[in-house]
Amino acid sequence: MAKNKKADKDTTISKSKAKREKRKKEAAMERRKKHIISAIGIIIAAAFIIFIAVAVGSRAYLAIIRTTPSSDMSACLTSEGKIEGVDVLSSLNLVDYENISVPADDVAATDEEVEESINSTLEGYTSLSTDETLAIADGDQVNIDYVGTIDGVEFEGGSSNGEGYDLTIGSGTFIDDFEQQLIGHKVGEDVTVDVTFPEDYSQNTDIAGKDASFAVKINGIKVTPELTDEFVAENLAETEGVSTAEEYRAKVKNNFYEDHLEDYLTTYIMDNSTVTSYPKDYVKHMKSILKYDDVSMLEYYNQMFSSYGIDTYENVWDTRGTEVTDERSYEKELNERAKEGVKTALVYQAIFEKAGLTIDMDAAIAKMTEENSEEYVENMKTTYGEGYMAQAEIKNAVIEYLMNLYK
Repeated sequence: MAKNKKADKDTTISKSKAKREKRKKEAAMERRKKHIISAIGIIIAAAFIIFIAVAVGSRAYLAIIRTTPSSDMSACLTSEGKIEGVDVLSSLNLVDYENISVPADDVAATDEEVEESINSTLEGYTSLSTDETLAIADGDQVNIDYVGTIDGVEFEGGSSNGEGYDLTIGSGTFIDDFEQQLIGHKVGEDVTVDVTFPEDYSQNTDIAGKDASFAVKINGIKVTPELTDEFVAENLAETEGVSTAEEYRAKVKNNFYEDHLEDYLTTYIMDNSTVTSYPKDYVKHMKSILKYDDVSMLEYYNQMFSSYGIDTYENVWDTRGTEVTDERSYEKELNERAKEGVKTALVYQAIFEKAGLTIDMDAAIAKMTEENSEEYVENMKTTYGEGYMAQAEIKNAVIEYLMNLYK
């Protein structure tokens, strides 16, 4: 029995010790938990503080770089149209603009563009012919009146109401083979056109799938004149200063040549001149002008979109393409555009000064007034300012000078 009592006593002590060890472990674990929770709290707090600091810093940074729009086009320009306080000749490496090799093929007018231009001019003199010897052909533009009936009864939307309707044959504007049934008929004829409305005709479901008859009156065929000496003498001699078709064609060809030459020269000069020092104030103001234009465009888009029930843009950078996603990237892109504009101004002014060119603003204003009106000129002065207007004249003088060098 004594042995068993001793065994029971040892077992009792062992259990007590185990409980104490368990409580120690639990207490230690609780302390570790508290330390971990405390550490996590510190980390979260620190992260939150960093987040706030970054957010505040980002807002502060954006506030610093954010461009204020401006419509003052003449700021940073003198009244003579030059960039204020800037020595343009020392601000860039200007290409040798007097010795450019111009590839003839790159500036020559193409036959296609000459013909397209002439045809566009002729189409401007298109008129409705009532010559009853003319017959309708595919592709003709005709003017008709029509009244449509189903089972002898007129239906809604089936009449021109005697107002005349311009229709291009073969355009598919009218249903079925309505247009094709007019081919071969002459001006002044009354024609009956029979059609069947489609089963899915959504414009008027009451007549969908039904047969209809149209009484059509052919009022005339639109005729575009040909380029002849007679046409030129009657319509273009005074405005274009030519008297024959050959002279007009030659003038159109030369106009394209001069356009191509101007594009080639100005592009070449800009591409091969480099800016060594950008005038900071002018770049900053150029950004303001560009942002003003962007904001105006945003307002225009949103006004137009809202009138059609389309979602509008939220921010000005939303109008600048997929690569501009936020204000930061917008300001970067805006800066790049501003530098391009500044470079252009620097190059034109540099050539103007180096070539010793001059402008006569009084003569320019007088010409502008003659071609437009005094009110127009005053509006230009108010909107753009004299500095900007003079800068535009500097550019014109440089382009004229370059063209005279290479024509």
